[in-house]
Amino acid sequence: MKTHTRTFAGALLIFIFSMSFLQGQTQEISQSEKATVIDTLVFKLENNYVFPDVAAEMSELIKTNLANGDYNGLNDAREFAMKLTEDIRIPNGDRHLGVGFDPEGIARRKKQDEQNDGSMDAYFAALSRADNYGFKELKIMPGNVGYLLFTGFQESDDAFRTAVAVMNFFSNTDALIIDLRENGGGSPIMIQLLSSYLLEGYETHLNSFFSRPADETRQFWTLPYVPGKKITNIPVYILTSQQTFSAAEEFTYNLKNLERATIVGETTGGGAHPTTTMLLNDNFVVSIPIARAVNPITKTNWEGTGIEPDIKVASDKAMEVAYADALVRVSENAQIPEIKQSVEWVRDNIAAMANPFVIDSKTMKSYLGKYGPRNISLRNGELYYQREGRPEYKMTAISEDLFMFEKIDYFRLRIIKEGTKVVAVEGIYDNGRTDRNERD
Repeated sequence: MKTHTRTFAGALLIFIFSMSFLQGQTQEISQSEKATVIDTLVFKLENNYVFPDVAAEMSELIKTNLANGDYNGLNDAREFAMKLTEDIRIPNGDRHLGVGFDPEGIARRKKQDEQNDGSMDAYFAALSRADNYGFKELKIMPGNVGYLLFTGFQESDDAFRTAVAVMNFFSNTDALIIDLRENGGGSPIMIQLLSSYLLEGYETHLNSFFSRPADETRQFWTLPYVPGKKITNIPVYILTSQQTFSAAEEFTYNLKNLERATIVGETTGGGAHPTTTMLLNDNFVVSIPIARAVNPITKTNWEGTGIEPDIKVASDKAMEVAYADALVRVSENAQIPEIKQSVEWVRDNIAAMANPFVIDSKTMKSYLGKYGPRNISLRNGELYYQREGRPEYKMTAISEDLFMFEKIDYFRLRIIKEGTKVVAVEGIYDNGRTDRNERD
């Protein structure tokens, strides 16, 4: 577990020094330091990178560039780190590879190692807590569909306690949407914990990792026990984008191949190699993939290709598509008529929001006026509804004479006609109640 903690800390460190490319004053670098950094980088790659043949190709490339003077004009340390990153990614486009300039971060790391005072661990723990360990948004949407916005698979006791609370929050939902569109990865231990809530039993083989430095394979299986109730019998959706990467992809890949989740969105980034960070000198650090995932079902992984979604759609549309599909499945599974009716009500509202019925301006104008305490007005080509003493709401057409409201999803308004003349409006509520007001 300690290894994975260091790997995640390294990921945060990579984030910190990658930001240093974009800020701060110019930091000059000498030719001799460039040569030292490249020599050390070559050694680290050749002895640790997951594919020895590719490591050799990377090493040869940057040594040749150094000999040819390609780095002579780079006098700023940040620019030099960026160029090295670009070059070592050339052979196979591995986005886990990265060289960074971060003397302050390295000094903190060395101080902790020398004094063993826990300052670096405390530093990263504070960052993680401020991020709520990646659990950014939890809610139960209409139709009893859970939604989780999750941005990082972090590893610590507090992160695991938070995950347990999150999964128990969703334990009574009828469907669950897990949003990984902004998730760049993290720890396989967190994947193991979350997956154990979604899968029956404890003998499900999730994934394996072959480590090149250790020359061994470590398997990950579902846990024999999780606190609270498992949620194994409801539809699960995972939202993806091109930014979904690394451990977020592993979680997606595992559940996709186990046929436990429906993937909605874009093809993911394509990073299947766990990484660690290594110091090159007092100023530079490198992130190196040292292992590769081996899925027990496919016998391979998603490196370089990403994961194809089951429902392919632009990432900004993934949520509404997944929600609509989830409501259909919840309605089909509902055993109680009242619940089924409620879910279908929500489903129709969502469909109307996505594709409102189009009403011509003449018809809209015929609806304007007061209906007792209710009033309908027209502004910028949109109909608005207001009841006395209450806020005004935009009307979204389900049909020519039936409207719903995004902010009051339990209520609809029907226009009542006698022949072609509008004579009244009728309020319709999701519990079956109605009330009618005549036109003034």
